[in-house]
Amino acid sequence: MLALLRAGVDGVEPLAEQVGVSPSTVRRDLARLEREGRIARTYGGALVRDEVFHERPFGESAQLDAEAKAAIAAVAADLVPAEGTVFLDAGTTCLALARLLVTAGPLTVVTRGLESALLLSRAAGVRVIVVGGQVQPLSHGVVGPLASVALDRLAFDVAFLGADTVDPERGLGEPTLEETHVKEVAARQARRVVLLADATKLQAANAPAWARIEPGWTLVTDPGAPEPVVAAFAATGVTVLLAGGSGG
Repeated sequence: MLALLRAGVDGVEPLAEQVGVSPSTVRRDLARLEREGRIARTYGGALVRDEVFHERPFGESAQLDAEAKAAIAAVAADLVPAEGTVFLDAGTTCLALARLLVTAGPLTVVTRGLESALLLSRAAGVRVIVVGGQVQPLSHGVVGPLASVALDRLAFDVAFLGADTVDPERGLGEPTLEETHVKEVAARQARRVVLLADATKLQAANAPAWARIEPGWTLVTDPGAPEPVVAAFAATGVTVLLAGGSGG
């Protein structure tokens, strides 16, 4: 519902139709969100307040939306070329993809995610390259000049990127400029860029740092993504693939 409000669906009746519940249920939910300080009520609808950005620890994030992340990873795995070279970002959705790449060799995986590197290092037929740099304490992703220099000397068939939050206008949101920069470098070195983000990531928070999402990128999300948000991404030239659903 928050994502729909951000997309401009602000009336009780349209919200009820989009979510598939009764108007009375929508009113109760809006009242609860207002008590929590997440929205401001208007005549006949509501507006979303700017949310405080919150970066979760890796272990906590791994427990959230695991089914959606696995479904997204399954779609992403089909985009990995045979005997190709891919960049794999840090984060729990990218780790879900790493689990499927264990049997995808021969394959070269360049990653800044420590968990994915350890997992794939035990996979026969998968060559693993870890970029160097500073390890972020919460995401366990590597950032900094060393990571950027290494990525700038490599080339990828596909770069799979994660994100803390995603917005069709502002782009890809992260807690630091260092994280957005390393993603931009990886994207620049790839023939194809695929952004992996479950529907909760499309509820754009006020992230401290942003990177542009370029036309021609692919977004893989789950069917919980609100239709207006999916349409907004498609309007910017982004191909949207719904895990378990149809593409946009």
